[in-house]
Order: sequence, then C-alpha cells, then structure tokens
Amino acid sequence: MEQEATARPATSAPAKPARRPYTISFAGDVHFEGVLRGRLDADPRTALGPIANVLRKADLTALNLETAITTGGSPAPGKQYTFRAPATAFTALKAAGVDVVTMANNHGMDYMESGLQDTLGAIRRSKFPVVGIGKDEAAAYRPYRVTVKGNRVSLIGATQVLDDEFIQAWTATADQGGLASAKNEPRLIKAVRDARKNSDTVIVFLHWGTELATCPTSVQRSLAEALEKAGADVIVGSHAHVLLGGGYHEGAYVQYGLGNFAFYNSGPETGKTGVLTLTINGRKVLKDQWTPARISGGIPVPQTGAAKQQSVTDYRKLRGCTGLDATP
Repeated sequence: MEQEATARPATSAPAKPARRPYTISFAGDVHFEGVLRGRLDADPRTALGPIANVLRKADLTALNLETAITTGGSPAPGKQYTFRAPATAFTALKAAGVDVVTMANNHGMDYMESGLQDTLGAIRRSKFPVVGIGKDEAAAYRPYRVTVKGNRVSLIGATQVLDDEFIQAWTATADQGGLASAKNEPRLIKAVRDARKNSDTVIVFLHWGTELATCPTSVQRSLAEALEKAGADVIVGSHAHVLLGGGYHEGAYVQYGLGNFAFYNSGPETGKTGVLTLTINGRKVLKDQWTPARISGGIPVPQTGAAKQQSVTDYRKLRGCTGLDATP
C-alpha cells in the first residue's frame, strides 16, 4: 500500500518584532570644567550626581557633550572660553545612564586638530556612542542607530553655532575631520533623508539659537521646518544657556533649547535645567514630560514639591513664543 506523502511545512523568515512605545530622555549642555572637574577626578561614577536617577529611567538617553576630550594641545586662538576634559568623561556619562552624546557644538574642537585626534582616539577606546564629530564628513554626519522595543531609531548631531573664524577648520569634509555643521544645510538634510529610508524614528540633536534668548530665532524655525520636511520626527537642541520651549508641530516634536545641564554657570536663569522625556512609537511622539532641576555646584539637582510644580509651569509658558502646540 502506497503511503501518502506528508507535506513539509513551508519555512518563513522570523516575524519582525512588533513595535512598542519607548521613552527617550534629552538633556542640555555638559562639560567638566571648574567644580565639575573635581567631581570627575574624585569619582567618575558619581560625577553627575542625583540627576542620574532620572536619566537611567528612560530606554534611551542623549545629551550634548560640550568639550574637547583631551588633556593636551593648545586652545583655539582668540577664544574667550575653551573646554576640555579627560576620557573619564565617557565613564561618567555611561555611569549616569547616558547612552549617546552629540559633540557637534562650538566647543567640540576647542583644542583644534590635535584635540580632535585625541577626542576621536578616546571615542574609539571607550566605545562610547558619539555623533556629530568624526574623521571625515561621512563619519560626522553618520547617525547613531539602535533598535528599542522594535523601533529602529536614528539620531544625528549637528551644530548651527560656529565662530566665523573656525567654520572652515572645524567643519568635517570629505578629506578633513571635524564637526557636522548645520550651516551646510543640504548635507544635513541628506543625512536625515538617508536615515528616513530605514528608520522608524529619526532624531536630530542640534546646537543652535542665540545665547540668553528664550525664544527661537527665525534661523532656528527655518531649519526645524526644513528638517521636518526631510523626515525628522524629533528635533531637539541647546546652546543658549537658558531654557526655551518645546512642543508639537505638524507631526514632529521640536524642542528649541534645553539649556545648561552639568555646567559651572548657574545664575537665576542659566541655572534652570531639566530632562525632557518623550514617549514614542515609530514616527509618533505620544507624550512629553519635563523633569525640572536646578544647577547647584555644577550638577543638576531634581526639584521636588512646590518648586517642581512651579518650574514645570514656567517651562510650559516658554512654548508661548515658539509656534508649537501643547498636544500632538
């Protein structure tokens, strides 16, 4: 008797994991000068203090590292303020729950070409994720890519703030190391469009704005709109030393200024800081949350009670001059 053949089950590719909402936290400008250097040298693992408890809660955390990573070299000629830190800065950031930083800012190459080479060497050795700086243009504009709860996330860093005399020397090109510059807007737009092709969430972390101005400039607004059209879902930034507002705009989320974060400057306004946490699923930003803090001894200390509530209210008022919406 002939036995009936049993059909073998067809093989198929493993199913792609379903996307689930994830959280990403953003913070502003960090260096390790002054009192912060003492904290870093004493113990990198605790250098950022109690704010680490906030940073660690998110699935992903990013901030702006505003310093060259070098202990040698000569400062950029003519600059009033130059920042540098040893490679233990990356140890401190990792210990505090930071997953990736942008170094595209007006202090990332404060120690010029030799400082850049030291910085790139420290990045390689530490294996800490850094965007916005690199051995050439391709590396500087290359996004940090990671999959979080099924979401393919790409984060790009660029600076719109560069001293005129350093624009040429500090901007990464095909044959020169340096920073990703938003002044080369077509190149930044290309990076966003390229990331859009194979990402669920595209984020651009910028250094932009005018120092001490609490409302976005026309230049910021124009760049945000161009990046939205290119496919950016989240656009955040810092530089002004003070907080600016954030909110929703035509399907994207824009935050114009996260202020100082771990910084020796802590006046009545420049000492106001905090952590922005977004809940995202794919291209949709579902929720934004502001956790206020106050810089004390160089580090951000989370606020509590009535002071916290007042700071959240004050932060929300900053949206008034941004043209952004409070809800998606």
